[in-house]
Amino acid sequence: MTILYGLADLTIGTGKNITRLRLFEGPLDLGWKHCAITSDFVAEIVALRYRKSRNLYREVRHDVRFLTNELVENAVKFRAAGEIVIEASVENDVFRAKVSNLVDEDASRQFQDLLSQITVSDPGELLIKRIEANATDANTTGSGLGLLTLMSDYGAHFAWVFGAGDPDGRIPLETYASITVPDASN
Repeated sequence: MTILYGLADLTIGTGKNITRLRLFEGPLDLGWKHCAITSDFVAEIVALRYRKSRNLYREVRHDVRFLTNELVENAVKFRAAGEIVIEASVENDVFRAKVSNLVDEDASRQFQDLLSQITVSDPGELLIKRIEANATDANTTGSGLGLLTLMSDYGAHFAWVFGAGDPDGRIPLETYASITVPDASN
C-alpha cells in the first residue's frame, strides 16, 4: 500500500533529460557535507544555461540549491540504512527533483504527521506560526520550516509517496518537488 501527500501530478516523473546521483553509504559515512556538495552540483548544472545573465544565473543557482539542499538534508537526517537517489531535470521552465530513500517506521509516522499538517494548511500562515512557536518555546522543534519556506516564499510544490515497508521495517520514501525557473532564452 502506498500513501501520497501533496500533488499527485508531481509523481508522474522528473522529465526526459534527468541528472541522477546516487549517494551510497560507505567508508565516508553519508552525512551533512554531502548535502551541500550534492546541492551545489545540481544547482550548477541547472544554472549553467543562464550564464549569459549574471543575475539569472545567481537566482536560479540559489533557488535550485536551496530546494535540493532541503530535500537531501531531510533524506540524510531521517533515512534508514541505504542509498539516497537524487534525480533532477528542467523542462518547460520548471525545475523538478525527486529524492528517494528509505525511512524506518518511526520516522515515517512522524513525517506523515508533519505532512498531514503542512499539506492542508496555508504554508505562509503555518510558517509564521512555527517561527513564533520556536521563538517562544525552546522545546519546540523547527520541523517543517525549510519546506514551509520553500512553499511560501519560493512557490515550490511537493509530493511525498510512502511505499510498503519491508520485513526489516524500512519504508521507501519518494519526495518530489518543483519550482518555476526563468525562460533560459531571455
